[in-house]
Amino acid sequence: MTDTIRDPHADKTRDALAAAHLYYLQDLTMDAIASELNTSRSSVSRLLSFARSTGLVDIQIKSPLSGITHLQNEIQNRYTVTAHIVPVPDHASEVDRLERVALSAARILGSFIDSNMTMGIAWGSTMTAMSRHLVSKPIHNAQIVQLNGAANTRTTGIVYASEILRRFGDAYSAYVQYFPVPAFFDDPATKRALWQERSTRYVLGVQATMDIALFGIGSPDADVPSHVYTSGYLDDDDVRLLREENVVGDVATIFLREDGSWRDISLNARATGPDLDTLRQVARRVCVSSGTSKLLALKGALAAGLMTDIIIDESTARALLD
Repeated sequence: MTDTIRDPHADKTRDALAAAHLYYLQDLTMDAIASELNTSRSSVSRLLSFARSTGLVDIQIKSPLSGITHLQNEIQNRYTVTAHIVPVPDHASEVDRLERVALSAARILGSFIDSNMTMGIAWGSTMTAMSRHLVSKPIHNAQIVQLNGAANTRTTGIVYASEILRRFGDAYSAYVQYFPVPAFFDDPATKRALWQERSTRYVLGVQATMDIALFGIGSPDADVPSHVYTSGYLDDDDVRLLREENVVGDVATIFLREDGSWRDISLNARATGPDLDTLRQVARRVCVSSGTSKLLALKGALAAGLMTDIIIDESTARALLD
């Protein structure tokens, strides 16, 4: 006869579900729940917090009378995208603004991804922040694929990019497919040659099967510095060339102008990010951005038709419509 070992995590999940049902569906007070579950009020509070943080409870606020709903409708009408607007006070710092948007985006993303899906992720400051707030959603047969290389002349970029993707993989019980190439090649011919290699073509093939593409907006003028512009990916000549070609930002290290054009920008021939024509074929393309300092780059991405969903703060939403 063997002893049965109980899983304490399963017990906590069961108790959290019970508390959530009583609180959200039966309108019992915390004191009443504590009495029914034979525990303390503070324990009930912790169980409800656990239920929210682990995705057992999904709270949504929908108000047809709110100003945010009006902004969402206006952005939908003007840009033909679904807007998810995060309330952030105007006086908030850019760092706090990024964290709030990233937190909300992490919650929203869970409703987009499901079993048997492939999601492509472009590394960057916004994805780093978002990866810290992901809510666990165990699904099966899901895959995460890296959209752009991360190496430069100072670092392989493996630690930086892999940590971001690992967090997404852990949150969704998904297999992670890395893309171990530089962010930018020195010579376009080198890129063309490597793109013929079977190992590279395999990753490109996985990218081509994406159900969701997730990315931020890079900008050389962002108040919270975009990683590609501050971490050794571009030298002085590159920066000068971007200015001369009127580049306002990038998506997955593919540069673009405010009018949405990108095909004739010199550095894109050396970049390892996805071809934007290919990206536009993905069924759901989720852009997460915060702060009006990225406004020109955001307008460029919208003009290029790169997104189906946009998750932004309220100030940036108003600026888009100004």
